[in-house]
Amino acid sequence: MRKRIFGIIAVVMFSLTYAYAQNWPQWRGPNLNGVSAEKNLPSKWNAQDNVAWKLGMPAWSGSTPVIWRDRIFLNVADADALYLWCVDKTKGAVLWKKLLGGGNVKMRKQNMSSPSPVTDGNNVFVMTGTGILKGFDFNGNELWARDIQKDYGAFGLNWGYASSPLLFENSLYVQVLHGMKTDAPSYLLRIDTKNGKTLWKVDRPTDAVRESPDSYSTPGLLRQGKNVEIVITGGDCVTGHDPATGKELWRANGLNPDNDPSYRIIASPVIFNDIIYAPTRVRPLLALKAGGRGDISSSHVLWSTPNGPDVPTPVTDGKYFYVVNDRGIMWCLDAKTGAEIYAQQRIKPGTYSGSPVLADGKIYVTNEDGITTVVKAGPTFEVLAENALNDYCLSSPAISDGQIFIRTAQNLYCIGKK
Repeated sequence: MRKRIFGIIAVVMFSLTYAYAQNWPQWRGPNLNGVSAEKNLPSKWNAQDNVAWKLGMPAWSGSTPVIWRDRIFLNVADADALYLWCVDKTKGAVLWKKLLGGGNVKMRKQNMSSPSPVTDGNNVFVMTGTGILKGFDFNGNELWARDIQKDYGAFGLNWGYASSPLLFENSLYVQVLHGMKTDAPSYLLRIDTKNGKTLWKVDRPTDAVRESPDSYSTPGLLRQGKNVEIVITGGDCVTGHDPATGKELWRANGLNPDNDPSYRIIASPVIFNDIIYAPTRVRPLLALKAGGRGDISSSHVLWSTPNGPDVPTPVTDGKYFYVVNDRGIMWCLDAKTGAEIYAQQRIKPGTYSGSPVLADGKIYVTNEDGITTVVKAGPTFEVLAENALNDYCLSSPAISDGQIFIRTAQNLYCIGKK
């Protein structure tokens, strides 16, 4: 009886531990906005100290690790080939590798492993910059495979495809927003996770010219009561779509007020508390009130700022809105009004491609030199730590089970207690 009681207690404690320990199932985490509810996270580390384990990587990638319980999934470029890796989160050991395809292309800092995988806890789905989209179960068995370029034509982005799929319920939402190297229309796909079949495809027309139709962002998800919408940015505008049909419900122009032909978009939309934050190429960043229909370019703009980011996607807790630009300049704005709380605060100099994440009262942001600056969240700017891994880094941090996972060119690091 005593053993049985202890067994029951052990199961309950295990369940509570996993209830507390959040997964990181998509690029922007459990709520698709870069925010984690994890507590007691590490603030200080280097390449040797406070590292639970590290795993060698064959190349750099802008792809972020995604995590479900004891599994980590990585989109990996290795010479010409592209793979999905599954890694044991406890030990840092590779459990399996599955070939996605060949044709890896390097374009400055970009290669064809940039899209992050997504998982629903039973299966994992991954897309490459070459347009290969595959589903696997957690044992590495391939469920289905698609070639999006073969089905719908060559991608026409100037710097190669890099958007991650959005997973919602039993569907993947895949955006292909392009125009620099093609006259083909931009479009949005809904794909069934069970069999990989297209449920619908809708074109997304814009008046953007030359490079401005190109978007490297990832779709966002708006939940407002019972209403759910897919939000995408690119082509000088932000649009909301019905997930059941793909129909465009609303559109806000104004992301390229001067009609600049080079206004491609990299930073993704952020959605929090019925507000849609839409970055563009630095200026302007628009904050839009959710719930509109039709042209909401004037009617639903709550505020705008000329101090948006280019590459890093912002993060907010609903009270404060944090922007880090490519040069490591940081702003904190009132999330509801756009009023400056503090402005132009310098964090570690360098180039920033990874996006900030917010957890445990801290903002974590990693630059391309592999230095993660930890900034105190709130109205007063305070740097808590600067942590160097001394390696090239394009990826954003992922957080799970009291640990931080940072991917550099040479290693995947698990930061924190074993």
